[in-house]
Amino acid sequence: MAVKTIPLRVEMAGDTQVENITKEVSAAVAEAGVAAGMVTVFVKHTTASVMIIEDEPGIRADTKTFWDRIVPADPRWQHNTRNPGEDNGHSHLRGQLQGPSVTIPFADCALLLGTWQQIVVVDFDTRARRRELIVQIMGE
Repeated sequence: MAVKTIPLRVEMAGDTQVENITKEVSAAVAEAGVAAGMVTVFVKHTTASVMIIEDEPGIRADTKTFWDRIVPADPRWQHNTRNPGEDNGHSHLRGQLQGPSVTIPFADCALLLGTWQQIVVVDFDTRARRRELIVQIMGE
């Protein structure tokens, strides 16, 4: 079994920005020299998540609305009140709920995603930052 680990960096604006990384992950799988297996995409931050969505403008807008309703920004979150200057308690909670990674099977050096499935990073934080991800490819 072969394992390839590839770093990926994405500039993000925060505020529940959605960034499609399907092309980058597909290219990594195609170039890895591994014909079939699993690829895991992991974001190295507690205020961002990786997920699979149908990436179209309506779903992007609905995603932001969903998170604003489920875990709203609130200066009374304990993370904010116990850490002077912090305002992203809700960002951490959203990241906890959604999780930091997805795993996708691939065969013939191609992702086995459904017709409308796309891999995205969602940045829940309150400011712009560079997000670091790990693309780990395992297979034969």
